[in-house]
Amino acid sequence: MKHLLSLLEYNESAFVKVLELAEKIKSDWTKGKRPDLLPRKVLGLIFEKPSLRTRVSFESAMMQMGGNSIFLGTSDGQIGVRETVADFARTICHYVDAVVLRTFSHATVVEFAKNSSIPVINGLSDQFHPCQAIADILTIRQAFGPKPGKTVVFVGDGNNVSRSLAIACALVGYHFILSGPKPYHFDKDFITLFSKRFPNAVLNQSADANDSVKNADILYTDVWTSMGQESENEKRIKKFKDFQINDRLFSKAPKHCKFMHCLPAHRGEEVTGSIIDGRASIVFEQAGNRMHAQKAILLDMILGSK
Repeated sequence: MKHLLSLLEYNESAFVKVLELAEKIKSDWTKGKRPDLLPRKVLGLIFEKPSLRTRVSFESAMMQMGGNSIFLGTSDGQIGVRETVADFARTICHYVDAVVLRTFSHATVVEFAKNSSIPVINGLSDQFHPCQAIADILTIRQAFGPKPGKTVVFVGDGNNVSRSLAIACALVGYHFILSGPKPYHFDKDFITLFSKRFPNAVLNQSADANDSVKNADILYTDVWTSMGQESENEKRIKKFKDFQINDRLFSKAPKHCKFMHCLPAHRGEEVTGSIIDGRASIVFEQAGNRMHAQKAILLDMILGSK
């Protein structure tokens, strides 16, 4: 059974095939072609966290491909509360063809997948956000072409988005730099995991934002305080204040550099309005690519699992 929990399930060639499929799907979509690629298939969306892009892009993807979706929020299934994660997984497998989980704990995704007879897709956990990373690489290829060797600089902390983006960059031969306060760099467990899986990949970490951006093809950031970290907000704002992507910092990057953000953005904190709305921003193309990337993921998971 195929699952998408972290991107580590893919080898380089399989990952590129998903990207190429997403590119074809998007090309057809722009021409008004929306074939029923998943007719009568049903996707279960099980979300512990609120969502705009993940929910709407998956629901639209299924509808445009001739399928349907069922949404279960915190007041519906209550996964792991009313019944165990394992029992929940074994039950819902009889009703739907694949499941997207958006959870606080990655352990919930792993436990669900262990007990699932249908594909499980991680729509976000505290450790990884693989669907976002696939859309990110799709967006970079759209901006620069498919050649490897690009440098992606993530200005922020070693969170779920940056972990998945680092893995995705390694799969396509990009260089990855995490720039942020040293206490917020990737933890040792992730570095060990990454180095073992990608011994030849370029992954660097820096506490100097000015130096980090000088060779960037892409400058990427995320909110400084993620869902579940609200109690740390004041502390994080103080720690990351020198890592805001603004006109001054962006001016130190090459002229061709593009700006990306997974959204939602806290304007005036991690990024200024002049950058997110500026000439170099590809943020909303990036958001739109979530749907096209996830169509490819669904086709790969549902049809490829048979």
